Amino acid sequence: MGTFAASVIRDGLFFGECPRWHEGRLWYSDFFDHAVHALVPDGADERVAEVAGQPAGLGWMPDGSVLVVSMVDRRLLRLGPDGALHEHADLSTLAPFHCNDMVVDASGRAYVGNFGSDIYAHPPASTPERVPTVLIRVDPDGHASVAADGMGFPNGSVITPDGATLIVAESFGRRLTAFDIAADGSLGRRRVWADLGGWIPDGICLDAAGSVWVANPREPTVIRVAEGGETLDSVTVSQNGIACMLGGDAGDELFVLTAPSAHPEEAAASPRGRIERARVAVPHAGLP
Repeated sequence: MGTFAASVIRDGLFFGECPRWHEGRLWYSDFFDHAVHALVPDGADERVAEVAGQPAGLGWMPDGSVLVVSMVDRRLLRLGPDGALHEHADLSTLAPFHCNDMVVDASGRAYVGNFGSDIYAHPPASTPERVPTVLIRVDPDGHASVAADGMGFPNGSVITPDGATLIVAESFGRRLTAFDIAADGSLGRRRVWADLGGWIPDGICLDAAGSVWVANPREPTVIRVAEGGETLDSVTVSQNGIACMLGGDAGDELFVLTAPSAHPEEAAASPRGRIERARVAVPHAGLP
């Protein structure tokens, strides 16, 4: 197993999430800065859009416009070329609590996860109720429907290069779950792609060997797993790993968004989040 060390390339984030490599920049959401950013590694960081409802998942439509999950009000927004945000879909009747990460396919169809319940409304010593929830599909015209139910906090998601398979990190299920994607975007043949044991998957990304890098918000490590659950490689970071994305000119740089805590009160209190980077052996593939 290969072990890679990461270095910090940017600090001063509150809580960075949902990184995406797009046209030479690392796009990401900072929950408690209430903004979407785009970073040139070793260069400038642009504040692209303000999202009062707390930005999360990012993805691109075929026309180049950007879809942005607005977490707290459970909406999917669309950022047009004029720089204005418009509602693309209202998810509040389908998502029982905050929406979070998503993946957008080549046709502009989005698959959006949500918490299922208020997982932070509990004393530190108690265990929050883990309520099964739904994965939501939003078609390019903005129509939203339930793509899958009985999900244990659907979080980071990827689509294979052939567009045929969706892999979803179920944080409370401690697993990666795969679905076949039909031509109309419906999901079938649900199966466990990887049982992660005690590992809590948050943000994920896919590489050209068909393996998945998985961040864990309680560990300063990101692991690369094969279908079936074998751990192949790892990257050590300076604090807990929240999400990851392969990018860079050759697609072989793993960018990891890290933070000392995922609890909203602690994360919002001071900007201690970071972006870290490590060069790995296998480049990016698929979406996002």
